[in-house]
Amino acid sequence: MGTVMQPERAEETELAGEEQQQYLTFHLGKETFAIGILGVKEIIEYGALTGVPMMPGCVRGVINLRGRVVPVVDLSVRFGRALTEPGRRTCIVIVEVVAKGDHRDIGIIVDAVNQVIEIPVADIEPTPSFGANLRCEFIHGMGKVEGRFVIILNIASVLSIEEIAQLGQRQDPGLAASREAAAAA
Repeated sequence: MGTVMQPERAEETELAGEEQQQYLTFHLGKETFAIGILGVKEIIEYGALTGVPMMPGCVRGVINLRGRVVPVVDLSVRFGRALTEPGRRTCIVIVEVVAKGDHRDIGIIVDAVNQVIEIPVADIEPTPSFGANLRCEFIHGMGKVEGRFVIILNIASVLSIEEIAQLGQRQDPGLAASREAAAAA
């Protein structure tokens, strides 16, 4: 797996009150999505994944990224859609997610990476209460770019480790029961 692109990292110390305006855009099917560039670590070519038993359907497996084990989530499946069929432009975007003070790298499978764009705060509409195929907490806002909307994701919510773990328990009730029994012992 070679590196396709490594976005420039903005300074870690942003001015208080200044909102992030640069986003990495990518495609899932025919829709365009965006995530804040500060959370993107790198973009790599789609390659072989190592499957891990008993994982939720959206967790396609893990990759070895310079000696680190990084879980890979299929965003299409996470959004309740069909499994992503890898194509020529399919990539894995490595993002950093912070949960309870813990920093974790997670890969997300996307059909194609588009570009890094700037979306002024004034061009970001609030999360719609209906009409999107995503749960509202997954959406940070709707960015207006060249006369069309780009769905700006709240990547921390999309990749909530606790929620993905709960999905795995729902898929295998026997696993959830055995974990509860082990916790009670």
